Amino acid sequence: MGKLLQRLQDPSRSGVYRVRRDNEVLDALREGGITGTRISLKGVGTKDALMSRLGQALSLPDWFGENWDALEDCLTEVRGYLLFYDYQDLAVDDLGILMDVLASSAESGTKRGEPFFAVFVDPHGALDADDLFREA
Repeated sequence: MGKLLQRLQDPSRSGVYRVRRDNEVLDALREGGITGTRISLKGVGTKDALMSRLGQALSLPDWFGENWDALEDCLTEVRGYLLFYDYQDLAVDDLGILMDVLASSAESGTKRGEPFFAVFVDPHGALDADDLFREA
């Protein structure tokens, strides 16, 4: 088992990360027989559009109220691995809040002993997030 796969299976390493390319992450998930949810945020320029896209991509429950608190509540039920693509159309404030909500969900995953990784594919390294491959 590779170091990246070991890291991805370690709940204590849960968090919000960035990578320049997704291929190594996808390879590690396949190696471990792990399913990740790929979410494109292309064209998502508003909070409402973001909530709709996340609701569909994650098959969130009917009670999902399409607001930040409801998203955080729903993500406590989501297990595993989220890969985000094409986030550049999202408003900076909404991106920051989304990353905070994902970080909170990762912290909850750690407390439950279940890995939760949100990974943004960030070809230019522009996001304020740790690089997944650092110390991998």
